[in-house]
Amino acid sequence: MISSTSNAQVKQVVALQTKAKVRREQGQFVVEGLRLTVEVPADRLERLYVTQQFLQEHPEAVRRSDRETAVLPYEIVTEQVLRAMSDTQNPQGILGVVRQQEYSIEEMCRGKKAPLLLILENIQDPGNLGTMMRTAEAAGVDGVIMSRDTVDIYNPKVVRSTMGAIFRLPFAYVESLDEVMEQCRQLGITTYAAHLGGKNNYDKENYGGGSAFLIGNEGNGLTDKLAGQADILVKIPMAGKAESLNAAVAAAVLVYEAARQREFA
Repeated sequence: MISSTSNAQVKQVVALQTKAKVRREQGQFVVEGLRLTVEVPADRLERLYVTQQFLQEHPEAVRRSDRETAVLPYEIVTEQVLRAMSDTQNPQGILGVVRQQEYSIEEMCRGKKAPLLLILENIQDPGNLGTMMRTAEAAGVDGVIMSRDTVDIYNPKVVRSTMGAIFRLPFAYVESLDEVMEQCRQLGITTYAAHLGGKNNYDKENYGGGSAFLIGNEGNGLTDKLAGQADILVKIPMAGKAESLNAAVAAAVLVYEAARQREFA
């Protein structure tokens, strides 16, 4: 049992929780709670940390039927140590260290007759990114592509707000969205940007073919450069004095319109 917060493993977990640089360098991140830890693919799980009480109440948490060795690697820690390792105020008694994984655009689109993508530019709010991931999965999006200056998807707050979508929905960070736009053209994917200069409302376009929606920064929207590269600008009509929608809400409106047109086919 680990009973000291000075333990090297404890320090490693704390560093993964608090420092994006450490997460990038080690290629790992942390998940917390029973719901998320059971979502982790067994082959990506490095180690679980559980309290004795949690293990007694949930012995199934350290076992999986989808791997040769039924018992997952785990360490028992004291309540005090788990609190030190946790990013939440009321830890649930279990957390895990997981290997990161990213995909290429080609992998996202492989085998898809009409890929549906979400392209994010400089999203900064962890809750927004997590919500977009969760919503994109629910709407049948095939992949999420993010500019390198977008908030770290492995940030603990983002991980929690994805509600497990981080393990099921392909995503990738890219150095240049210009290259992504060119790739979309080569793959026959039409790119759409929500913009005040759009000719048609968003629901008047046809998203039955390969489609990608561009969503910009919460405060500034899409840069003029990226918006100018979109194939089609669309408007999301708004009543009252509202000038813009929350970025995650705008993404939801667009991807669900595509889902409606495709009838989740």
